[in-house]
Amino acid sequence: DMAEPAVFTSNFQPLRPADRQEIVEDVSTFDAFTAPMQAHLARASAAGDAFTVCSARPRLVGGEPSKNPRYLQIRPDVSRPRDRYVAEMGARLARRLPLARPVIFPVASVLSGRRNNPPDGAIRALCVYNPIHYQELPELLMDYICSLTGKSPSTTGAGSEGALTKGPFNALCATADLNNMLVSMLLTGYGGFSTAAGWIGPHYRVDHDVSTLIPELWCRLAPQERDPEWLLEHGYLEPLADYELEDRPVLASRLGCRITAKFVRAFFGRVFDNPDAVFSDDILRPERQDPAVFADGIDNIVEAQRRVARAYFDDGSIDNACPPVRALLHIMAYGHFEGMDAHHPALRAMFTRESLLGSDWYRDRLAHKQQRDIALWQRHVRNLSDFLALPTHRDEAARLGIAARLDHARTELARVRSRAYLGELHGTIGADAIHRGRSHAAEIAPDDNTLEGGTVEPLFAVKG
Repeated sequence: DMAEPAVFTSNFQPLRPADRQEIVEDVSTFDAFTAPMQAHLARASAAGDAFTVCSARPRLVGGEPSKNPRYLQIRPDVSRPRDRYVAEMGARLARRLPLARPVIFPVASVLSGRRNNPPDGAIRALCVYNPIHYQELPELLMDYICSLTGKSPSTTGAGSEGALTKGPFNALCATADLNNMLVSMLLTGYGGFSTAAGWIGPHYRVDHDVSTLIPELWCRLAPQERDPEWLLEHGYLEPLADYELEDRPVLASRLGCRITAKFVRAFFGRVFDNPDAVFSDDILRPERQDPAVFADGIDNIVEAQRRVARAYFDDGSIDNACPPVRALLHIMAYGHFEGMDAHHPALRAMFTRESLLGSDWYRDRLAHKQQRDIALWQRHVRNLSDFLALPTHRDEAARLGIAARLDHARTELARVRSRAYLGELHGTIGADAIHRGRSHAAEIAPDDNTLEGGTVEPLFAVKG
């Protein structure tokens, strides 16, 4: 990629002609480059251009190479159209799809990534995960709420990172994202898998090798083999339990479940000849490397989750959280909710698809979505009618087909006003009540096939 013309780079050292010539003439170094980079350096050296870059030369900062070199990669499906064509045609032939029908590639799995680090001075350990973890929704949502990351060259340190926790990158109240995430996960049924990067335990540095390896593995798994319940039932995943170390509790259950040696033998053999040599027992069970570091890493997670959750109480955004998220924030901040901890069956029952579909708060989301759609189509009808009423716009209105568009808008307005439309929304994400003012109330037409007559009232009222 970096040997291509017009590449955009950051934190690579600009090489002058003398620098390039030195690299080209150092035979042992030059031979270690890939053929494209060799050609790029030789061509640049011969041309005598003012500057170029080399994949092995990060920018020098204070005499030391930068740890954060980056470049923008052209999308492989754009840069290599033949590969994309072969992939699509292969899928079309395998599915026996005629040329007139599109080839759909649905999302089969969602795997989050983690940045982990060993203890480093004032930066505490966060290297407690093995290569693949699965977490049920309560534990997964705790992680998402906290967005804890380890030490990285691209950040100023370790701590609670991510878009959810950074106001300048997210103008919405964070609970809106959390509510939407929970509803979408419950409705789609995706498993909460995650992969490790950086370090696995304090003794094994893996950088992003695991992150790039897991997709190679996942595409070789049958749908059943990606089902967390099936993996747990057959011993390919093992749950972590809370325990005590030196008379203090260690809440290891926050890590969910992790892959076992049986998983490695059964599935990583599709990628490696000898998978046991790649993923040893110390990697699968990081606590064996250093029990104290492992326990402190879990304490680091729990304490960060507590600190982040209490911020929702301090700023009042806890009031905007849907009931399951609100219960979880209580547990993260104070260890309990209405006498229940994270393991209570009633608490975990709140995080099921059946509980969601039968809840009042989900029905409120659907009603709010209908209210917004009514307001949208009312605005379309109003704007199109106003445009059509202007005598100076007659020719333009005819050219744009405004009359037909107005008829369509009125038809859609009647559809979204109906009670049947609310039924159509069942099973969708709905809408979070972000805007709660009465000025957004939308009119619902009173007839036998619609909701009650009058106006849709705001679903929530907020003081101030």
